Amino acid sequence: MAALRRTLHVATLAAGARRALAGSLAGSCLADRRLWDKLHADTRKGHVPTFDWFFGYEETQGLLLPLLQETAAACPLRVLDVGCGTSSLCTGLYTQCPHPVDVLGVDFSPVAIAHMKRLLEGGEGQTPLCPGHPASRLHFMQADAQNLEPMASSGSFQLVLDKGTWDAVARGGPQGAYQLLSECLRVLSPQGTLIQFSDEDPDVRLPYLEQGSPGWSVTVQELGPFGGITYFAYLVQGSQSLQS
Repeated sequence: MAALRRTLHVATLAAGARRALAGSLAGSCLADRRLWDKLHADTRKGHVPTFDWFFGYEETQGLLLPLLQETAAACPLRVLDVGCGTSSLCTGLYTQCPHPVDVLGVDFSPVAIAHMKRLLEGGEGQTPLCPGHPASRLHFMQADAQNLEPMASSGSFQLVLDKGTWDAVARGGPQGAYQLLSECLRVLSPQGTLIQFSDEDPDVRLPYLEQGSPGWSVTVQELGPFGGITYFAYLVQGSQSLQS
């Protein structure tokens, strides 16, 4: 069991390396795919299976698992992670969630997607990932989170996750962030839930979400602190959402 936990454990970069990467992004155009390709390639050189902004799956499961348990009758629940990068969010859901989930991770970086596919299939000296439930599935696809039309029909996911993607897109201005939000809500089931994970203060984020989500309920939950930092989960839900 200890060996299995080590195999499935999602490693994160050391704090010093994380700060160095964050510093290298300061002042950069976060909409530039080449920047993320280089970041993910450099992360792989450090032999780190996954890299998480903010936090990983372990820190979110207290929120996600009760949410998924209430919809266990949906076999499997369709989950979309927009801007997944090389995060542990998708792999953690797939390998540790006891409920059946069909998880799709999308990112516009082909380097990130190729890395996660190899991790899933057992490349790079890793053991192939095993599902936490026999009916669970995990896929990765290169796609622009601001234009999901080619790969996702309207209302096709019950849960959409955004861990830091809004934060990156919003660096280029609110127009791109609103387009991202619009696409997330388009592919979300009317009874579904969108969760944005961020360290941005609710006084800043909530007005944007409320303006961009007419007809949806917007709430916030505090997470952490993790590593001395308080984070927030912003939930955008339909009238008959997962938690209703």
